Amino acid sequence: MSERVGNDRLGVVTAPGTVRIDRVLPGPVERVWAYLTESDKRRKWLAMGPLADFVGGDVELTFHHSELSQDQTPEEYLQYEGHMIKGKVTRYDPPHVLSYTWPEGQDEPSEVTFELAPMGADTRLTITHTQLASKNAMASVATGWHSHLAALIAHLEGRQVEDFWETHKRIEPEYRHIIGN
Repeated sequence: MSERVGNDRLGVVTAPGTVRIDRVLPGPVERVWAYLTESDKRRKWLAMGPLADFVGGDVELTFHHSELSQDQTPEEYLQYEGHMIKGKVTRYDPPHVLSYTWPEGQDEPSEVTFELAPMGADTRLTITHTQLASKNAMASVATGWHSHLAALIAHLEGRQVEDFWETHKRIEPEYRHIIGN
């Protein structure tokens, strides 16, 4: 049985303001690291833009969710098309750990950490997003990571990416339920 079975399971709340999602991705750690750090690869599942390869360096992520969907972006999410966030690298330990700040409007920035570990021919990816300001932010971020990871998995497996917004709409109520808002 493949370790990748269950790659659609929900993330978990591990502490106040913290969500964690684990996935097993096809290929070696170095391949997955490239999809975290190289703009042209990262845009295929998350967002494009430069990411410094040192602590204290800049991160700029520009989101084009329309590139991950066959359907049009729902009206309530149009504001996020072309949205850019600017953060700072807080940990850079290739090819195993990457962390950076994630600005959230007027609140203090949260922080996202990607941890990679080999699992035979595959890679375990753990995303931990901390310092989220509210339950609403936790549910939104968890839904976003879940949907983006579905796109990454499909891409790495050589499949067509399932519609991003369809996944997002389907999974959001489940995260809102388990997080409590």
